[in-house]
Amino acid sequence: MLQRIQTVYLLLIVALTIATLFFPLAVLQAGNDLFAFDASGISTLMGEPELIYPTWGLFALAASIAIVALVTIFLFKRRILQIRLCVFNALLMLGFYGFFAYLAYHFMSSFETMSLSVKFGLAFPLINLILDYLAIRNIGADEALVRSLDRLR
Repeated sequence: MLQRIQTVYLLLIVALTIATLFFPLAVLQAGNDLFAFDASGISTLMGEPELIYPTWGLFALAASIAIVALVTIFLFKRRILQIRLCVFNALLMLGFYGFFAYLAYHFMSSFETMSLSVKFGLAFPLINLILDYLAIRNIGADEALVRSLDRLR
C-alpha cells in the first residue's frame, strides 16, 4: 500500500539521492589549488570552473539508487521483491562509497600532497542506508502480518 511508512522512507531515499547528485561531496586542496568533488566530476574552484576529471560513473550509480528506490515504492503488492530490491539498493549505496573512495584515491595519487575535506553531501548515502534498513524492517513486518492473517482463515 502506498500509505505505509516504508513509502515515506523510500521517498526520502529518492529525495536525498537526488540531492547527492547536486551537492558537493568533498573539496580537495593541493597547495594553492582547490578542487570541488561532486557526483558529476572534479572541477577547479579557482577562477573559471573547469571540469578536470569526470566521474559520470558515480553520477550513474547515484541515479540508479534513486530509480531503484522509486520503482520499489510501486511494487507494494510484491513485498518479498521489495525487500530484495531494498537489499540491492543498500549494496548500491555501499558501492557508491567504495567508488567515491577509489576515485578520490586515484585523483589524489597524482599529487604529492593533497588534503581532502568532506562535505555534508557525502553523508546522504549513509542516511539512505539507515532509511533503507527501516524500510526493510517495515516491509518484513507487513509480510509477517499478511502471513499470520492467512493462517487464521
